[in-house]
Amino acid sequence: MTPPKLIIDMDGVLWHGETPLPGLNAFFDAIRASNIPFVLATNNAMRTAEDYVQKLGKFGVAVKAEQVLTSSEATASYLRRQYPDLTEVYAVGESGLHRALSAQGFSIVSPEEVRQGAAPEVVVTALIREHLSYELLAMACLAVNRGAEIIATNADSSYPTEVGMLPGAGAVLSVITTATGKSATVVGKPEPIMFEEALRRLNAEPAETLMIGDRLNTDILGSSRVGIRTVLLLSGVSKREDIPGSGVTPDYVFTDIQELTTELLS
Repeated sequence: MTPPKLIIDMDGVLWHGETPLPGLNAFFDAIRASNIPFVLATNNAMRTAEDYVQKLGKFGVAVKAEQVLTSSEATASYLRRQYPDLTEVYAVGESGLHRALSAQGFSIVSPEEVRQGAAPEVVVTALIREHLSYELLAMACLAVNRGAEIIATNADSSYPTEVGMLPGAGAVLSVITTATGKSATVVGKPEPIMFEEALRRLNAEPAETLMIGDRLNTDILGSSRVGIRTVLLLSGVSKREDIPGSGVTPDYVFTDIQELTTELLS
């Protein structure tokens, strides 16, 4: 039997914050020993693929930038495909989002420019922890009220860290959608755009692919919707007792990547 190609979430699957989870290196050793293609796909828009290459390198795992797909990169690629003539966007996010947008040729409209009358066609949102201000959010709302579309890298309400669950990109997005009454197009999981980009990178069909994630409402729900088999790891957000009421049933459930490696990849 041909091993499936893998789409692998990172936060809550491979690490918590800056702490690698037990079995990280053995997991990558196992998939490389079997020559299994993989893409690391995360809704985290704060970092670039190169940032994740460096982070994994510190943990002793070597990956290539093209094997990492962030929601900021998926969003920038989506914008370039959907708006081929677009040159400027308003961005609510950190440097990872800004760099991904710049790599696709977009320039960033500032809050001051919006205050002075600029009307960008698109407002892109992501999680922002640094330099978050009322002005940044207020001018995003003003741009939307002038007709801008809202494109969200993801709508995760929270994300796991060493100290617990903290507010995610969805919390930032909710400020803008609540204030404007407008809805957003979401690129990241569980929406199909992110999975379609991952499948393109793997040159794979859904039926020959396996998603490994820790969130029932993003990783498992989204991949199930597009026909990708699923592995839920209980090392992140979702717990076993959450499955019955979730409306989605993972194909496999394992405690963590250690158990996954032992039971499925060995």
